[in-house]
Amino acid sequence: MTEIVLMSGSIRDGSYNSAVVATLRRLVAERFDGVRTTVVRPAELPFYEEDMDAANGSEAVLRMRNRVAAADALVICTPSYNGAAPGVLKNALDWLSRPYGESCLDGRTVAVTSASPGPRGAVDAQPGLVEVLGHAGALVVEHPPVAVANAGELLTPEGVFEDPDTLAALEGLVRAALAAARQDAPSVAA
Repeated sequence: MTEIVLMSGSIRDGSYNSAVVATLRRLVAERFDGVRTTVVRPAELPFYEEDMDAANGSEAVLRMRNRVAAADALVICTPSYNGAAPGVLKNALDWLSRPYGESCLDGRTVAVTSASPGPRGAVDAQPGLVEVLGHAGALVVEHPPVAVANAGELLTPEGVFEDPDTLAALEGLVRAALAAARQDAPSVAA
């Protein structure tokens, strides 16, 4: 069984990025045989602190590290806070990238997407997130940016996206992540 871990970089109730994660879960369940998803939540982690890390972190940290380490790929959906990924997401990546030399992100296939109520879909947060992931040793999937713009207008009352363009873009991103994880195509950049 292939495993994809999904992570929203937003902790807000009603988050468009969490709605993208919910949409990805449903999409994978409906369209990808033999693939399952797990959701991890950055808000469950304490602020990164090296002394705590030296003492093996917290149960939440260990749980998230184990889930990511066991997965074939990680898909992150980020909002844009002042043009960058939010601190809670960076904090999660700091925890996942440690301890030094034992990062569960090292060599891990990671795909990035974003969402916002604005016309750019938080695409401006993606380059900085990709840079952080690269520093952490992740293999970021090369794919045209997938950014859900005007998300508030597209979100269904059930809290997912159903419009064909959004679904097609997200499905393409999942296919690219799976291909990269399976090393079927040269679609990964260090």
